[in-house]
Amino acid sequence: MRYRSPRGTQDILPELQPYWHHIVQSAENIATKYNYKKIDTPMFEDTDLFLRGVGEGTDIVEKEMYTFLDRGGDSLTLRPEGTASICRAYIEHGMHTLPQPVRLYYIAPAFRYERPQRGRFRQHHQFGLEAIGDGSPIIDAEIIELAYQYLYSAGISKMQFMINNIGDKSCRPMFVNALVEFYKKRLDDICEDCRLRFSKNPLRLLDCKRTDYLCQQMIGDSPHTVDYLCTECDEHWNRLLSYLDSLNINYIINPRLVRGLDYYTKTVFEVHPQESGSQTALLGGGRYDGLMEELGSKPVPGIGFGSGIERIVGELRTNKNFVIKELIPDAIMIHIGSPASLEVIKIASSLRNEGMNIVIAPDGRSLRGQMRYAESMKASYVIIIGQNEIDSGLAQVKNMSNGTQKSCPINELSPDSFSNID
Repeated sequence: MRYRSPRGTQDILPELQPYWHHIVQSAENIATKYNYKKIDTPMFEDTDLFLRGVGEGTDIVEKEMYTFLDRGGDSLTLRPEGTASICRAYIEHGMHTLPQPVRLYYIAPAFRYERPQRGRFRQHHQFGLEAIGDGSPIIDAEIIELAYQYLYSAGISKMQFMINNIGDKSCRPMFVNALVEFYKKRLDDICEDCRLRFSKNPLRLLDCKRTDYLCQQMIGDSPHTVDYLCTECDEHWNRLLSYLDSLNINYIINPRLVRGLDYYTKTVFEVHPQESGSQTALLGGGRYDGLMEELGSKPVPGIGFGSGIERIVGELRTNKNFVIKELIPDAIMIHIGSPASLEVIKIASSLRNEGMNIVIAPDGRSLRGQMRYAESMKASYVIIIGQNEIDSGLAQVKNMSNGTQKSCPINELSPDSFSNID
């Protein structure tokens, strides 16, 4: 073929759409249950929004953003993640005047130039939500419970919920200093990216996924963030754990979990399939109490998460116990001859108006060919109309599952016509 979808993108074909519909419906249902309201932001933003919000030392900013100059010379970037845009909208539209916290959710595409692999796409779609304006660990617990309920309702029953506390601007420098001291004697053992992280943004050392150096061993032996928390962060951490325990949410404390964005403070978390590795996080998020200040606002606390829809679709498709409802026609209209074709068009329109899923069999095929088509479509019923049926005024309605067939007046066909064909 001359043309294919761009590398790192995919066509969401009709056979995948039921999975997407199911996941989006699960997301919207759970968000509504917790009183989160939908927001849509532009697909591209001023580049500086992400430079300031996400952080210049992150992989997203340095390697993965789709940035371009428009015809006016302005630098714009396709949205690589959702939180910075939501916070910009919160500031721009004066949402600080609303009852706090402001609870928002979004379902939108995101764009990152990264190496495509299983579960990773250069265009992917996220369900995300943000609670802005409350710094209490109660909101952290609410967000985490919501994340758990969302994944469970979507069909992910076996998951690993990992959490950590990475401190804030008052106590994190102590941890970073300890991390630098730990790494500086072994710089020759880590990859070239980590050597750059060491000098520019040491916390990102814990993000490395390389296995061809000793980076993973270094991460495993590195200091723990929770050992360096200030009194406020430690109290927040312990209260959050007590809330999660009261909700009977099983979690794993992962002292090396920092997430890949600079705006995170205190609580961070990720959810992985129970039997998958670190590359397959289904959902991740955390608290970002300093982000609003970075974007020019007064201090406003916030917490949220993002969840990749493609990854959840992939997980569900490998789960043999998960069965998605397939969209099949209620009935196929079979027609023999031109007068019958005119009749079935009218009947199909009438039945659709009454809520039925009706498909007209392809024109020009024999009765046998149209029946084979109905079988391939897995239709529940067929309605057969030819010249004999027009002359008698009676259509033939056949139950495809058991072969039962009966005659029904053409001008009285309705959803009730199918109810007693056993």
